[in-house]
Amino acid sequence: MRLLVADDTRDLNRALTALLERSGYEVVSAFDGQEAVDRVLGESFDGIILDIMMPRKDGLSALRELRERGIETPVLLLTAKSQVDDRVRGLDAGADDYLPKPFALKELLARVRAMTKRRADSGPSELRFGDIRLDLGSSELSAENSVRLSVKELELLRLLMMNADRPLGPAFILGQVWGEDGQTGPDVLELYLSYLRSKLDSVASDVRIEGSDEEGWCLRSRPALGPDPDKA
Repeated sequence: MRLLVADDTRDLNRALTALLERSGYEVVSAFDGQEAVDRVLGESFDGIILDIMMPRKDGLSALRELRERGIETPVLLLTAKSQVDDRVRGLDAGADDYLPKPFALKELLARVRAMTKRRADSGPSELRFGDIRLDLGSSELSAENSVRLSVKELELLRLLMMNADRPLGPAFILGQVWGEDGQTGPDVLELYLSYLRSKLDSVASDVRIEGSDEEGWCLRSRPALGPDPDKA
């Protein structure tokens, strides 16, 4: 599995590269945001580790450019900023996960494994519920239309589809999709639920996400309308 590590702090970049290579990854290094964009546009990667504060082009600008160009490679954002608004800006820019500095190296490894899990997953290639189909290989959600999902959108919808009609509490969902790191809270879950609702609307699906933090969240499918008995 091939990763790009983009961080202008050379000692940290070298340490992350050595750690990931010892864990079996092939690693390419970049030391500013523009170099990261150029690398991704010219080469193939299974995951990207991207620092926010970099010269020439900051990490958020680099990430936005990649997403605008249709690059869907999973991105783990490294940030020294810990406020909720700053983390949400990173997610809005297209990041699949984030890791505040300073961090434990074993946590970074765990997040990389989670981020790239779908590419090596040996489970079913697709899931179906109601009128929707989720292709786990291409991250495509389809009903009347189709749309691509981000890594976290895919993992969240997959969890909901595998537990359809069964309410799941926010703590359980956060632990399954983002890991039990204590950093991601219900605000991020609400954000991604809103993303999925928009995607379900965009494919003209009858499936809905219902519930609350107190009751739990689940997928519901509106039953198809049967024949009118008066016209039978």
